[in-house]
Amino acid sequence: MLRKKTNGVAKGSRTGSLLSPLAAKTMDRRGFLTASGVAVGGLAALSLTSTRVEAATPSTGGGEVVRKKSVCTHCAVGCTVEAEVQNGVWTGQEPAWDSPINLGAHCAKGAAVREHAHNDRRLKYPMKMVNGQWQKIPWDQAINEIGDKMVQIREESGPDSVYWLGSAKFSNEQAYLFRKFAAYWGTNNVDHQARICHSTTVAGVANTWGYGAMTNSFNDIHNSKAIFLIGGNPAEAHPVSLLHILKAKEENNAPLIVCDPRFTRTAAHADEYVRLRPGSDVALVWGILWHIFENRWEDKEFIRTRVYGMDEIREEVARWNPAEVERVTGAPGAQLERVARTLANNRPGTIIWCMGGTQHTNGNNNTRAYCILQLALGNMGVAGGGTNIFRGHDNVQGATDLGVLADTLPGYYGLTAGAWAHWARVWDEDLDWLKGRFPSFDKNGKTLAMMNEKGIPVSRWIDGVLEAKENLDQPDNTRAMVLWGHAPNSQTRMLEMKEAMEKLDLLVVVDPFPTVSAVLHDRKEGAYLLPTTTQFETTGSVTASNRSLQWREKIFEPLFDSKVDHEIMKLFADKFGFTDRMFRNIAIEGDEPVIEDITREFNRGMWTIGYTGQSPERLKKHMAYQHHFDRTSLRAVGGPCDGDTYGLPWPSWGTPEMNHPGTANLYDLSLPVSQGGLTFRARFGVERDGVNLLADGVYSKNSEIKDGYPEFTMQMLMDLGWDKDLTAEERASIDAVAGAETNWKTDLSGGIQRVAIKHECAPFGNAKARAVVWNFPDPVPVHREPLYTTRRDLVKDYPTYADKHFWRVPTLYESIQKKDFSKDFPIILTSGRLVEYEGGGDETRSNRWLAELQQDMFIEVNTRDANNLNIRDGKDVWVSGPEGGRIRVKAMVTERVGEGVAFMPFHFGGHLEGKDLRDKYPKGSDPYVLGESTNTIQTYGYDSVTQMQETKATLCSIMPA
Repeated sequence: MLRKKTNGVAKGSRTGSLLSPLAAKTMDRRGFLTASGVAVGGLAALSLTSTRVEAATPSTGGGEVVRKKSVCTHCAVGCTVEAEVQNGVWTGQEPAWDSPINLGAHCAKGAAVREHAHNDRRLKYPMKMVNGQWQKIPWDQAINEIGDKMVQIREESGPDSVYWLGSAKFSNEQAYLFRKFAAYWGTNNVDHQARICHSTTVAGVANTWGYGAMTNSFNDIHNSKAIFLIGGNPAEAHPVSLLHILKAKEENNAPLIVCDPRFTRTAAHADEYVRLRPGSDVALVWGILWHIFENRWEDKEFIRTRVYGMDEIREEVARWNPAEVERVTGAPGAQLERVARTLANNRPGTIIWCMGGTQHTNGNNNTRAYCILQLALGNMGVAGGGTNIFRGHDNVQGATDLGVLADTLPGYYGLTAGAWAHWARVWDEDLDWLKGRFPSFDKNGKTLAMMNEKGIPVSRWIDGVLEAKENLDQPDNTRAMVLWGHAPNSQTRMLEMKEAMEKLDLLVVVDPFPTVSAVLHDRKEGAYLLPTTTQFETTGSVTASNRSLQWREKIFEPLFDSKVDHEIMKLFADKFGFTDRMFRNIAIEGDEPVIEDITREFNRGMWTIGYTGQSPERLKKHMAYQHHFDRTSLRAVGGPCDGDTYGLPWPSWGTPEMNHPGTANLYDLSLPVSQGGLTFRARFGVERDGVNLLADGVYSKNSEIKDGYPEFTMQMLMDLGWDKDLTAEERASIDAVAGAETNWKTDLSGGIQRVAIKHECAPFGNAKARAVVWNFPDPVPVHREPLYTTRRDLVKDYPTYADKHFWRVPTLYESIQKKDFSKDFPIILTSGRLVEYEGGGDETRSNRWLAELQQDMFIEVNTRDANNLNIRDGKDVWVSGPEGGRIRVKAMVTERVGEGVAFMPFHFGGHLEGKDLRDKYPKGSDPYVLGESTNTIQTYGYDSVTQMQETKATLCSIMPA
């Protein structure tokens, strides 16, 4: 609904408060960018009247203007924000020309972040619901009342009945501390937004070649000769990344191929646009690979030396001839042959994907299929190649790495006894004491140690509340829910979520804004709002999509009565009586844990992914000398950071004293490991059914082992005679862990990693990537029809899974798919992002600059469908889903979506089934723009490995309102 408004102001009850100084002017996107400071080449700092934007005034006249660097708090491109601060007030924003990532540019959201921080719609003090009304209370009362109730629930039902939902908005340090806090509380019922955005990426990619992250970088796309983009719309979701994509397109003449059910703003830049039916990604990729294999365009030597299981992929792909692919996907065979030829003739090429590929019941199959396409083409481990996976929140990569997940401790160590023993050593904690914090549980004659069991993922927290107790694999239902930096309207099944919120004994929201959590339910008591700060009011590190860490400076002191997240965690630790244990190696100033001490603590423990070399000092140095880093390679040229890769992208092996430069491109054999080279990880053993899993005759530059090899242990060093290179201190530390059985992941001295790298070997071994993941439900990726599908003819050929029980909850598949909803709900519904808003939208819809740009929730409907349904452009319609919900939104009649497909953005909230909930917000904190959430009608459906929610392929019906 990107239309100019009649008077430049929003409709509805808050018209007078929205940009009243601009009421006489019309504002479109370009007008906004000019007004808020962005023009071609960066921030122009001009308003609509061509005067400088002065959105805040210092409290006293004069005073030195200080510039401070932070990082944008929206998507994970990692754009530097350069703030002007005078007398403690953030008064202006300048282009961060020195940043090698954003090069002085910002999208609309980045240009408006000052208003996000200095925002009068924020929560200003703790609040408690009393008789259905929000009332102000002091912090000590809030912590005591919440803590007392939690202790009561813990005593009655066990620690698993309190769910700690964390945030991709945490800094790395806060994310680490949050996961540690959950461990000290005694639960694995802890998770964050990565579950519902890229959990299928992490699972699929990590199980293919070892690490579940972006392999290259935005900047490395400059080297790409072809760009294949599927299930992503960076022009709106990651706008600054488009600078790097278009640089390759223009300078390399790299063809851009965009595959999407919707003709997006990104597709408008494409050389080849492929429209596919939602939920048919695997079939599409196999259709492309069919042509590659048929024409012998695959990289045979790469496959022979570095890939396991490609023959089984060939067998599956052989079934996907052009006719069958077109039957399932809608994409013509001739077009896919052209795509395959383009990719084969323009190497290295990169693949980019986002949530359009991940948010499916089949999501893990999609992400593995993308990886296999790159392996077949030999595009891995090379500049310009790789899988460039764009993450959606500013620190969703870091929060995942730091373990804010229901299935692992920091660094992807998992929940095994060995993982807990490792972290107990890092924390100097008594392992038996930690074990005593967790319950055991008898289920079907088997005693489960809940310490070692996956928790309930955030996608299923409502089932932890609503499901019958006897159907859960934990002692009792979820009774208290802490939503810490989370937008509930970003999750499906919102009507059931409302029911779950009302059934809880305790609901706690910790956030700078009240969020939809404050208004969705009809509770009368037992709900609290705790105001935390934005990330501009604190300091710490944040990890961009490309694995680079950047250090934020504090721009100003916390506003109102808000507190930084790590201070709130400390206050709860005080209440629960484990502060002295949890912070024994972390200094506390007042009530605020020292951020740098938290960084150093996770540096001591996260050997698996190389979060050990990025000390606070090194990261701060990189921010100070951003201008020394090459804009394509990200290598520093001279100066104090000489040779480092910007942000020390993980793995940055060993201790900070080793000065490992970070790893720009994963799995690149052309460089020594000491300079950022890498092999595929030997994560899955050395052989499978007698077949070698280690690399065959290839190795990283200067490696002293000229073939594949397993991961390093102390015993392996001894066998090679390299143990003599250890210092006495390193040897003593290794002996204290497990002697000869100590490995590169559990050696707290870093000695095993240091010695392996001294001999230019990768600590994690040198193996083949595996195209076949034998421990997944589908070892070879296959197409499976969505649970809610209009194509009943395909259900028999490509059925979903049998119902099963995993992640503590029963999960339905075939029992849903066997029902035909397509007659009453004939249109496929998908969802996605807008450039103006982010996530659940509470922050951005509360930003007056952004709220002006997009004031109405809408649904895109194809012209033919609209005419058949008597729907007029711009008029209200009712959209209904097969599980009972319905929402009232505006219709946008457009050819962006194909016939039989509709699209809605997921950033809206504050309306529910036609009802405006504005009066339920605490006074003065309601967002300027409210609207229905698409997730009110989005349906049940979860990935077979990670419990990722399905948001990209369900059904709906549409009728005039």
